[in-house]
Amino acid sequence: MKWECDGSPEYTLEEIDKKERGTDIVLFIDDENQHFVSKDEINRLLKKYCGFLPVPVAFGKQTEWKDGKEVEKDEENIINDTNPLWTQSPSNLKEEDYKNFYRKLYPMAEDPLFNIHLNVDYPFNLTGILYFPKIKNNIEIQRNKIQLYCNQVYVTDSVEGIVPEFLTLLHGVIDSPDIPLNVSRSYLQSDSNVKKISSHITKKVADRLDEIFKTDRASFEAKWDDLKVFIEYGMLTDEKFYDRAQKFTLLKNTDGKFFTFDEYKNIIKDSQTDKDKQLVYLYATDAEGQYSFIEAAKNKGYDVLLMDGQLDTHFINHLEQKFEGARFVRVDSDVPEKLIPQEEATELKLSDAEKDNLTTIFSSQIPNMDKANFVVSFEALSADDKPVMITQQEFMRRMKEMSQNGGGPMAFYGEMPDSYNLVVNGNHSLVQRIVKDCEEEVGESVGSVRKKMDSLESRKAELEKAKADKKEEEIPQAEKEELEDVEKKITELRGKKDESLKGFASKNKLVSQLIDLALLSNNMLKGEALNRFVKRSIDLI
Repeated sequence: MKWECDGSPEYTLEEIDKKERGTDIVLFIDDENQHFVSKDEINRLLKKYCGFLPVPVAFGKQTEWKDGKEVEKDEENIINDTNPLWTQSPSNLKEEDYKNFYRKLYPMAEDPLFNIHLNVDYPFNLTGILYFPKIKNNIEIQRNKIQLYCNQVYVTDSVEGIVPEFLTLLHGVIDSPDIPLNVSRSYLQSDSNVKKISSHITKKVADRLDEIFKTDRASFEAKWDDLKVFIEYGMLTDEKFYDRAQKFTLLKNTDGKFFTFDEYKNIIKDSQTDKDKQLVYLYATDAEGQYSFIEAAKNKGYDVLLMDGQLDTHFINHLEQKFEGARFVRVDSDVPEKLIPQEEATELKLSDAEKDNLTTIFSSQIPNMDKANFVVSFEALSADDKPVMITQQEFMRRMKEMSQNGGGPMAFYGEMPDSYNLVVNGNHSLVQRIVKDCEEEVGESVGSVRKKMDSLESRKAELEKAKADKKEEEIPQAEKEELEDVEKKITELRGKKDESLKGFASKNKLVSQLIDLALLSNNMLKGEALNRFVKRSIDLI
């Protein structure tokens, strides 16, 4: 029988005499697709789509290098492996066999961490080998590396809908005749066999990880940084996997030590429970950049986790929902004394007037930074703590980080400027020196202005109280004009006071030095501001 078609929906069929058994397929290639008849391209396509067919596929003859040239041999060039590794019994295979097969599938990839050999014949048929790769920074490029086969016939490398989303980060092959082919993803997700296969693979992955954790914890910890993204992704997206994985998921602290959830809870419960009986998990996202904050927390007897993975911001939120009576606080989100609030409080050695003066003094010397706002606040810290620190409120920072990773509803936070607290330790000797210098240089003039302001503020309060229960038309015009005049004078006097304080601050190198040191410890001092800091430091030395 001869079938012929020119590429249109029409075709012809006719009976012919053929002397030899078998089927001949003759293709005519147009000029635009001539690359498909090149030997290299045909070889590539055959290896991709026919690489593991159960019957031998020959393409040309084998060649050898002889007398300075490549010559053909008599043997046929078989391009496929009719007995691939996943069809063989695991008991007959060695670790090197699995690694060699991985290199055959992914020639340019690093060796995998370990593998899982699947072999199920009831209630569905499933064979295959899945590998845990070393996941790089961008998880998107790791997807779609699992190849799906049906009785060793290549089907696709897009297995979403067949395996849970987080398992698409794995590499390897799955072979099953029970997975329906050429159907929509929605149909796949509702197919009973696909659901069973998906659940079985998830269970096998969790069991394999648990087995390695129990039998060789040292090896598991050594591979944790490579496994971490995969496990966290699974726990975030698959509730059943979370339930299984919480037994072997690890938390790593800044000293490089590893703990299970229960182990870490027992370690910190005595020292890191706040006044509201909540367990506080302190963490850092950059061990080098947040070093000073980590050390300050350790000096308080606290332990600090290192959560520097690309999914850790989302994972922390997830754990806060799972852990009862617990919260996560980044180590640079507040001063050490307030990271884990306790009942006792240290007295602040600053009057309200001194705090008002220092607010203007420090605010005026903060370098201009793009998309960054600073609010000056005061804390009664130990005299041994830093004089000035910069912290960032936990909620807003975490929302911004999540918007960068995920977008969606969080995208709004990504557009907002960063908000920082410039925390002044009112009990530090250097801050007290600034207060003293300020009093000596501008104290008399500023004090005089403040007295006038206080008097006007008292009169303003009287006028506002007098009009509180009156309608607008019942307020005498004279009182309205007086109130406007009082507010105007207060504004003028405040401007005069602030100008005096700003003038003092601009000449006092200690103020700028303390601010710059705080910025420097947060890796926020750059460009011209950094250059000024270096010059000023030399002058002070």
